[in-house]
Amino acid sequence: MSVLRVIIADDHAIVRSGLRELLSQEEGLTVVAEAADGREALRAAAQVEADVLVLDLSLPKVSGHEVLRRLTKDHPSLAVVVFTMMPPEQYAARMAADGAAAFVHKGQPLDALIRAVRAVGAGQRPSLELDAPARPARVEAGAAPHDALTRREHQVFLRLVQGEAVSDIAAELDLSVSTVSTYVGAIKAKLSVRSVAEMVRYAVREGLVEG
Repeated sequence: MSVLRVIIADDHAIVRSGLRELLSQEEGLTVVAEAADGREALRAAAQVEADVLVLDLSLPKVSGHEVLRRLTKDHPSLAVVVFTMMPPEQYAARMAADGAAAFVHKGQPLDALIRAVRAVGAGQRPSLELDAPARPARVEAGAAPHDALTRREHQVFLRLVQGEAVSDIAAELDLSVSTVSTYVGAIKAKLSVRSVAEMVRYAVREGLVEG
């Protein structure tokens, strides 16, 4: 029986420890590396032979979204399972577009993660809303304002509301500071907000980040 080699990328040491123990107890799975931030995740993917990366989106230094984007380009054979508290109805489709093989919400039983790891390791692509917890349907007229953001605007928006500076976002996305500032202006206009603080309140209200 072949063994699936797994990398765990999560900024919480307790979560990494728990996942390592859980996965290591499963027949046919072995954890070959861990990462506490996005840079470590990218480094591990480049230096360690692995089949699956379990990736949290809320990583410091380089966000999980950017890690996924870069790995899709540089290491397409590494299957990525997004494992996050972010709501699947807001993120699953975007993660699929960026190359994620599966999406598992952290609120689900951990056997959902194990099933996803085994599935993508076998070359399958399960639903990106695999075992997502039920959430109340939105009652609104038309799409939410953030649905109008372009892919790049969405990337900038998520980094801003997670506390990253414009200069850091520019470095992560290989853009100039002026270009990122232009995106910030477009985001403010589309969300009808005047400041980053208002963006944060909007993101929390819409369930896009944890409050």
